[in-house]
Amino acid sequence: MTKPQLQQNLGDLTKNYLGVTDRSLARESTRNLLRHARKKHADFDGIISVSSASVSLIVFHLTASKADFMSNTRYPFQCEISGTLWQALQAHQVRTGDSLAHIVERALANELDVEHHSLFQISTSSALVEGVFDGCTRVHDLKRHGDFGLGTFENLDGEMVMLDGICYQIRDAGKAEVVSDSALVPFATITNFFADHHFNIAETDNLEQLLRQIDAQRPSNNLFVAFRIEGVFEDISLRAACKAEQGEKLVEAVEHQSQFRSEQEQGTLVGFWSPTYARSISVPGYHFHFINTAGNFGGHVFDLRGKNLQVAMHIETDIHLAIPETPQFLAADLEFNSSESLEIAEKKPPAPR
Repeated sequence: MTKPQLQQNLGDLTKNYLGVTDRSLARESTRNLLRHARKKHADFDGIISVSSASVSLIVFHLTASKADFMSNTRYPFQCEISGTLWQALQAHQVRTGDSLAHIVERALANELDVEHHSLFQISTSSALVEGVFDGCTRVHDLKRHGDFGLGTFENLDGEMVMLDGICYQIRDAGKAEVVSDSALVPFATITNFFADHHFNIAETDNLEQLLRQIDAQRPSNNLFVAFRIEGVFEDISLRAACKAEQGEKLVEAVEHQSQFRSEQEQGTLVGFWSPTYARSISVPGYHFHFINTAGNFGGHVFDLRGKNLQVAMHIETDIHLAIPETPQFLAADLEFNSSESLEIAEKKPPAPR
């Protein structure tokens, strides 16, 4: 069926079943629905049919394009709903601009209590910059919200990597170990990782080059994205935060962090891309931690070199932020712009000790 035919048929359906009496207005309503869908997915195709008082929906169909990042783990879904539900669905779509797929998927996830494509974060990057390092939750609570992520531990005592539901603490010289579920956490970003898109990177000489290649695959600068990158890293430069002194802020604390490197390390990069508009709550741009296959070495990534890297990308469409209620957080001054301090602490490697 061609798009004009689809719009013609949907226009007639809208006229007959949804109370729109003007045929041209009905067709325009259909075009608006398709236009709203394409705001989310450039090559969206939706098929809607009506039989008696029920509406049959076939959603979740994306044709090949840059939007194909969603196709690897998505499936066709067909069902019949009442005319009343269809009218409510149509009204919600026009009001929000969301695609049919997104609305139905979100409703199903809520009903089934599945945090699908949801990012869960404890505290904010601004609080971390200000030195709010008191633990406000425990590892076992984080695991209720996901199996993949990164962060730090109470008093900035090392780097966190969570991979496949196992949480590692990485301290001086990159020594990693599985941490107790009772360990306290002041800051973390967690998700249930499901790959929406896979791709390979044949070779990268440095981290900046790797990020440029990943940039070409991200669908938007305005979405949060999780990345899982596996392979053998011929050379990798890392750091691990060391326990902060009382009263230290992040920039001061990283001045005595542990910096190290290794060669021929097989393992996984665990990381996120965060949009610039979220700079007050998250680390803008890319943020990667590393854990080797043995689970005994890792850290915060500053640079790397590797070949034949396998990349999995997971798109986040819902963000959940948990605000600490610790006295330290409640008393902190978080009104300043922390971008410059965060850039120093997270992006720039320290001078060798």
